[in-house]
Amino acid sequence: MSANSLSKSKLHGLWALTNRELKKWYKAPVIFIITIIQPVIWMGLLGKAMNLGALIPSNIPGIDPQEVLKATLGTGDYFSFMAVGMITFTVLFTTMFSGMSVVWDRRLGFLNKVLSTPVSRSVIVLSKVFSATLRSMFQAAIIITVALLLGLKFGEGFSPLNILGVFSIIFLVCMGLSSLFIAVNVRSTRWETPMAVMNLINLPLMFASNALFPINYMPDWLQAVANVNPLSYMTDAVRQLLIFNTDYTQLAFDFAYVGIFAAILTTIGIVLSWRFLNK
Repeated sequence: MSANSLSKSKLHGLWALTNRELKKWYKAPVIFIITIIQPVIWMGLLGKAMNLGALIPSNIPGIDPQEVLKATLGTGDYFSFMAVGMITFTVLFTTMFSGMSVVWDRRLGFLNKVLSTPVSRSVIVLSKVFSATLRSMFQAAIIITVALLLGLKFGEGFSPLNILGVFSIIFLVCMGLSSLFIAVNVRSTRWETPMAVMNLINLPLMFASNALFPINYMPDWLQAVANVNPLSYMTDAVRQLLIFNTDYTQLAFDFAYVGIFAAILTTIGIVLSWRFLNK
């Protein structure tokens, strides 16, 4: 392939820009370690501190705390239930910073330089989306590994192939969320804007999902929100693959819902980049 034809490729420069985003992460050891330690601390402290099984009386005939938890959570171990929620936590907070990256590139002048090259605006957005996605997938692998050391219990039907499904659903959600946060901040020149957006929606998105608590036991109005939250479907799919007895019909629905979410949000992000991403 000639240099001229390569320069006309719609994906020209995608890997170079994605690698630049990743270098800002893995070549900053302090940031790299903190982004991994934070969800591990949440999982270790909150997951172990919230020993819901201890709240269920075990001295009453006919009551088995593990069976009660399994009927409520789908698994007899709350730590395993909550550890999967920490994967959702990591995905959400990692993708949120993709919007911040656009603002900093604009303020530092790098965005102007890239916009002066043959690289298309959609590639600029996709590089940030892929960077956030790869970081989230790496951190999810770390969380699963640490969770195993702390007592994560796989479901009876678990197989190593299920891990591929876990990373597939994480990839789709990250594509959608990163595109959303970039679209919100694509015209911003102030770092306060993405920070305000993150502070506004991070905890509502997290707690209005099944990451930490089953949807069925939420108030009716909150169930309505959680049932349209894509994080709920990602979390359910990961639980189906790791700790539940897999319901393949529900798993297929989870993937379909998240896939449609990712396709719509990624398309919106690319269209907005064509229209609004400028010097």
